[in-house]
Amino acid sequence: MATGRTHRPATRSRGIPEATVARLPLYLRALTALSERSVPTVSSEELATAAGVNSAKLRKDFSYLGSYGTRGVGYDVEYLVYQISRELGLTQDWPVVIVGIGNLGAALANYGGFASRGFRVAALIDADPAMAGKPVAGMPVQHTDELEKIITDNGVSIGVIATPAGAAQQVCERLVAAGVTSILNFAPTVLSVPDGVDVRKVDLSIELQILAFHEQRKAGEGAAAEAASAAERGGAADAVDMSATDVDAPEAGGAAVNRKGPDGDVPAVMPA
Repeated sequence: MATGRTHRPATRSRGIPEATVARLPLYLRALTALSERSVPTVSSEELATAAGVNSAKLRKDFSYLGSYGTRGVGYDVEYLVYQISRELGLTQDWPVVIVGIGNLGAALANYGGFASRGFRVAALIDADPAMAGKPVAGMPVQHTDELEKIITDNGVSIGVIATPAGAAQQVCERLVAAGVTSILNFAPTVLSVPDGVDVRKVDLSIELQILAFHEQRKAGEGAAAEAASAAERGGAADAVDMSATDVDAPEAGGAAVNRKGPDGDVPAVMPA
């Protein structure tokens, strides 16, 4: 099987926009779920809903792949799975190293979704000598002293950094110097890399902060709506009170009248 070092995805050379590339995994996940349920075809509307995008955007994205579906039938699920997998480079083997085997690194090592999506964890690496040789997810952890040799021996082009922030840049530089050209960074820091190296950053705390912002905004909108509703209820109550206190009951032969006016009191009884 081919390795990631000698084969690169063709998406850039074919001019597929980065925004489309970012959505392809969403389509693939939805299509894989349909495939597992033995669904043969899917409409653009159904697939767009499953992927969380609008159908017009989905059809535009698929046009870059040369896939337009069949009117009245939709898209062939198995063919789209293959087509998108090929564009993403998932029809070949991508050896990956994970550096930093703390709680997060160990969790990533135990994640079962890598193999089914074309990624093979080639090595687990940590700087702590006490971790060396310890099995994690069925693999022995190796010391960072062996990092360069591991990358060369396994033809690794993708590295995952799950170290503390203070160690991440140094690890990144060693990975790049050894030949790694794509990095998935879980460390809470921004990495500096040379041209030709792709970095994807995953920061759970940032995502939670964004959610907190939306929660705060929703709470503020709810409080504002409640205040407006209370004001409306208060205004209605004031109107009722005014009606009760400022309007006299009809007197004999006359109509009820508000005694207050711009010029002070008005006659108690208006002609009927």
